[in-house]
Amino acid sequence: MMDEPVGTCARRDDLETDTLFEKGRNVWCVAHADRAAPLIDAGAYFGALREAMIRAEKTITIVGWDIDSQMRLVGEDGTVEDDLPETLAAFLSELVHRNEDLHVRLLLWDYSVIFSLERELAPRLRLFWTTPSRIDLCLDDEIPLGASQHQKIVVIDDKVAFSGGLDLTRRRWDNSTHKASDDRRVDPSGSTYAPFHDVQMVVDGEAAQRLGELVRERWLIATDETLEKPQADDTGAQDPWPPSLAPDFTDLPIAISRTVPSQHGSPAVTEVEKLWYDMVGRAQRLVYIENQYLTVQPFAEKLAQRMKEKPELQALIVVPETYPELLAKASMLEGRQRFMQVLRNADVADRVRLVYPRAEDDGVNVPIMVHAKVMVIDDTLLRIGSANLSNRSIGFDSECDLTIEARSDAERESLAHIRNRLIGEHVGIAPEVLQQELDAADGALFTALDALPETRRTLHPVRDEEIDIPMSLGPIGDPPEPLYDLKAAARAAPDPRWWPTIVRVCIAVGVIGLAILAWRHSPVSDPQKVGELFRSLSAHPWAPALVIGAFIGGGLVFFPVTVLILATVAVFGSWVGMLLAATGATLSAAATYLVGRGIGQRTLRRIVGPRISRVRHGISDHGIITIASIRLVPVAPFTLVNLVAGAARVRFFDYVIGTLLGLAPGLLTMTLLAQQVSQLINEPTAGRIALFAGLVVVWGAFLFALQFLVRRFRQAHS
Repeated sequence: MMDEPVGTCARRDDLETDTLFEKGRNVWCVAHADRAAPLIDAGAYFGALREAMIRAEKTITIVGWDIDSQMRLVGEDGTVEDDLPETLAAFLSELVHRNEDLHVRLLLWDYSVIFSLERELAPRLRLFWTTPSRIDLCLDDEIPLGASQHQKIVVIDDKVAFSGGLDLTRRRWDNSTHKASDDRRVDPSGSTYAPFHDVQMVVDGEAAQRLGELVRERWLIATDETLEKPQADDTGAQDPWPPSLAPDFTDLPIAISRTVPSQHGSPAVTEVEKLWYDMVGRAQRLVYIENQYLTVQPFAEKLAQRMKEKPELQALIVVPETYPELLAKASMLEGRQRFMQVLRNADVADRVRLVYPRAEDDGVNVPIMVHAKVMVIDDTLLRIGSANLSNRSIGFDSECDLTIEARSDAERESLAHIRNRLIGEHVGIAPEVLQQELDAADGALFTALDALPETRRTLHPVRDEEIDIPMSLGPIGDPPEPLYDLKAAARAAPDPRWWPTIVRVCIAVGVIGLAILAWRHSPVSDPQKVGELFRSLSAHPWAPALVIGAFIGGGLVFFPVTVLILATVAVFGSWVGMLLAATGATLSAAATYLVGRGIGQRTLRRIVGPRISRVRHGISDHGIITIASIRLVPVAPFTLVNLVAGAARVRFFDYVIGTLLGLAPGLLTMTLLAQQVSQLINEPTAGRIALFAGLVVVWGAFLFALQFLVRRFRQAHS
């Protein structure tokens, strides 16, 4: 994990002695920026990003929760003024075609199936196999079980960087007019969507360099591949700052705060959380928040405490009206209710307005989706980032926030103008008009808002207290830390990742149990017919050859070898099935090894992606013990290891013997389990269920012991 940035992080004359920022506690780094500007709504962000990427010379690195190859990268008017394609993949492809020195890298969270309906299917196929070789895509799964890579960062040549709440994906584009109905708000499938509000920040100079270091560190974690820093070459180099964008701030420090979950024995980084509390502790008259979620009760307690200390302090919190998804409603919505209850219990809720924005046009009145992660304290602090005010964002997901602390009258004036733009957008009023009302009300925001005329844009009170949530899913949907204690695991064994294995084993047992129940209640669950089917298959003269062919063919299409082993043992019985499975798995490994050897490392990297580096480093010692240990403690799927071993030209004899040795314990345990599963399907008695559960426990303990010994061996010889 990157704890110390390379180089100096801020010039001494940029930081006042009473600055809020504390390096290593509430910020990772405070770095100088020559220019900075908030980009309000995706139209402004996409337009500015497009201009900047066109001017890229060496590198574009994109890190996101989601990336969609078919999203339209267009500006505020929904069109483009250059001669490049609109859609992201085609746009990036044309950029690298025109500039032979340009390399584009995309790091996309290897997302949970829970979000599959919200995202592009087969992103690797769309964004990797169909684009030029100088566009790399990596699916990042190097995070704790259930967590997400939630940062949304784009860095261009280490000279300009964008960070905030916006991903380059579908259903994000909108502009600040937020029309209730807009033909330009159409996703790649042709479906329209509701108005959408979010905010990004663009910075340059040293701040962009620090964000470049951050994304290269994330790439290293995900791929085991070190990226070189772009070499500074100012001779004839273009300034990638968007030409049409005037900065709101110049010559100032930018604070970068992170959330990084505890993993692999490393401590969690909670700068995001600490800075929230510290910012509220500086509030005098006004706290303005835009956030998708609102569940962090300690933050509510800090806010309540500060409001008691400062009787004139008011808080305006802009959120979505509700959450349509079941998990969000049963976790985030309930958390929001609890958040507000803290304020009511402290008798300060009358100075807090929890509201959501609506837009009305031609009789159509719709709520606006608030996805932004913004906090403004008076006219002194402005924070824009990826972190929601949720438990997930304080210690579970990876996050990145940028914060500006105004030091001069000019900076305070610019900061107040941005705050007024944000609020004014929601009530249909120009920022100058809102400032006039604030001046007339002596800075009392609620008085100023109540004095404004009605427009097509309004802020409505949220009525969460009237919503009944029958069941809390907060511990699942909004956990404050990883679901397993990595620190305790690190003390117990060399590898702190054994708890996720236990979780996966429990899930697997549950899935098998559900499958058995479903089978028993299905119309084809007659045990006699099933037995006859298995016997007829095993008695076929070509059955062994067909099984071995299935293993080889399955390996070529990345079909899980475990499933084939279980099916083979179920059809042919314990020991004959195990022999056939061992033969099939070994021949499959040999076949895919030869494929990898034939296509070579460069082509294989293009097909598989940058994560091939992690597998290649895992088999860097080309010996029998190394191959056997990788089979025992996999670093990647079965077929991928085979392909990389071939491309890396591991000695074939070592590879085959190592594969047999490494597969043997798993084959034996799966044979025993498959036999029990077969008996359970035909006659699921209580005794057989108990025996099956006992075998799973023994199997897990046996594998953990093997993994422990293998890792100790690796450490001793590393």
